[in-house]
Amino acid sequence: MASQSSKTSPKKPKLVRDSFTIPKVEFAAIDALKTRAIALGSSVKKSELLRAGLMVLQGLNDAAYKAALSAVPTLKTGRPATAEKKVVPKAAAKPAVKPVTKAKAPAKTASRKPATKPTASKAAPAPRAAAKRPVARRRPAPAKSA
Repeated sequence: MASQSSKTSPKKPKLVRDSFTIPKVEFAAIDALKTRAIALGSSVKKSELLRAGLMVLQGLNDAAYKAALSAVPTLKTGRPATAEKKVVPKAAAKPAVKPVTKAKAPAKTASRKPATKPTASKAAPAPRAAAKRPVARRRPAPAKSA
């Protein structure tokens, strides 16, 4: 019998996630409305406040709706510039840091295995570079004189 009631229950509405730009003053108004709702004995989320506002707008007649829309100033869309970013002249943009130079690694050959990173702690001394051995080369055979 319980399986029949679950079949007749309405499906949950599909949710959509979105982002938008809002002035700080109006964002603070959301917080004030949340505080006001708590004082009235019910807690409310930001999304619930926005949805309640949509319901109120839907209930307005055309003249009141048009007046409400004209009271809202148009904003530039997109992410706002952060206040922390400052324009830095190019000369001062890069701090004077001494470049780090690395010792040249020996040339790799096909017969050598690649070096592995040491698993010891960082405080362990770096392994010594392998001494270079002379590479044996074949000398050309002397030309036979006839």
